[in-house]
Amino acid sequence: MTGMARLRRRLVERLLAEGVLHDPRWIAAFRSVPRHAFLPRFFLPVDGGWRAVERGDPGWRERVYSTDVLVTQLDDDPNLWELARGSGPVAGTPTSSSSMPSIMAIMLEELLLGDGQRVLEIGTGTGYNTALLCHRAGSGQVSTVDIDGALVAAAKARLAECGYAPACAAADGAQGFPAGVLYDRILCTCAVSVIPPAWLAQTVPGGMIVTTLNRPIGAGLVRIVVGEGGTGRGQVLARDGRFMPLRAHRRDLPMPPSPCAKDWRRAHLPLAMVLQPQNRFEFFAGLALEGVGTIREDTTEFDPQPGVDGTTSGLVLVHPDGSWARCREAGDVREVAQGGPRALWDIAERAYGEWCELGKPERDRFGLTLDGERQEFWLDSPDGRRWPLRVS
Repeated sequence: MTGMARLRRRLVERLLAEGVLHDPRWIAAFRSVPRHAFLPRFFLPVDGGWRAVERGDPGWRERVYSTDVLVTQLDDDPNLWELARGSGPVAGTPTSSSSMPSIMAIMLEELLLGDGQRVLEIGTGTGYNTALLCHRAGSGQVSTVDIDGALVAAAKARLAECGYAPACAAADGAQGFPAGVLYDRILCTCAVSVIPPAWLAQTVPGGMIVTTLNRPIGAGLVRIVVGEGGTGRGQVLARDGRFMPLRAHRRDLPMPPSPCAKDWRRAHLPLAMVLQPQNRFEFFAGLALEGVGTIREDTTEFDPQPGVDGTTSGLVLVHPDGSWARCREAGDVREVAQGGPRALWDIAERAYGEWCELGKPERDRFGLTLDGERQEFWLDSPDGRRWPLRVS
């Protein structure tokens, strides 16, 4: 057994230990597909920037077979790689990556892919996930699309080197696959704000779509069973997953003004309760804070009580309508400042009270209904409490 094969088996052992991989057919795929073939180079975070790493560098192969997400592109700019390689760490925002293998395993198993079924992948990226699909379903049953033509060309070449030949296209994944073939399964490895109608149109009735939602608060995996006439009904899944947004669903938020001293008041919720996925309230908070995103800023020291130091969270809640909220903590003291047309933190605190009254529902008690332009979440049943799903 080669060193790379041993590393692959070690990765599978970790995925099994984490409880994210169960199906023998997907276990075989992860053991067989060489992730290193699709990750000859990537970026690692260092000192607030990104350092370029490539095949042969110390630690390269161990990183490839770790359970980490590995960033492969910054700012949609392939030239940043050469800059980072030549002059050291560079600044940039990740725009493509090889996802955490644990999240990939979760999504692939949640796809419930049957033998002989045709599958479309939205978001080719490096091609590694495509290769896993080809190993399981056969290349002839797999199509993959990505808006970045350079990524598609590189992935297609690496797939061919590994013996896989899926149908590949450089196009807007929100429009599905250009050929207009009907699929039994659609898997999107980037996040969407709403489910694109083209996906419903290209999925056979009874087929399934698995994707993640582009929601800075309350994101996660959903599985939708497609009906007739562009309809669908789905479930928010208990197993969570977070991905970069589809390019068409990205958005920029303006930095709000700095608060004055008089703007701060005592906060009744910790920011982590609202923003961290491991907290059960986070999904419900996202329903109440529809369209609210986060912006990171430098933290500043504050002294809410004599001798007690603290910092702001470094995250600002922002809505496109100009509403905003900042939080800061020191010991057991929490404070919030907010502004704009709506008091976002007041909305979050009221939502926490409603969530408690509803019995603190977990994310998998929520479902989705898709019917034309109407897309909405519901609690427990389509006739229950409902919230709109919309591009914000």
